[in-house]
Amino acid sequence: MSDTPSNLKYAKTDEWFDEATGKVGLSDYAQAQLSDIVFLEITVGVGDTVKAGGVIASVESVKAASDVLAPISGKVVAVNEDLTSRPENINSDAYGAWLIQIEGSAAVGLLDVAAYEAYCVGRH
Repeated sequence: MSDTPSNLKYAKTDEWFDEATGKVGLSDYAQAQLSDIVFLEITVGVGDTVKAGGVIASVESVKAASDVLAPISGKVVAVNEDLTSRPENINSDAYGAWLIQIEGSAAVGLLDVAAYEAYCVGRH
């Protein structure tokens, strides 16, 4: 997990949040646990208000289906529609394949990269 970006914050539910851009995505750890992601449905839209811990998307892989949760609360200002037609991009670039962009909230309660990596190692 040495390639986990240090500029992002992480939820214990394996989503990442970029404080600089407001973008949210699924961590590489989550992608690796799910295996090849083959389907993605983003369940929120621009203008929606999301609460931390609320479902923002569903992903399906060859191994399992899983909900993706909002790591912070705020207003959705962008949705990466291209990703829904190419969910496999998460497999090859988990930190470039953002799902939604949120404005209006700080990364309260999220982990820095060192704490997140330690948390992931502890789950093996």
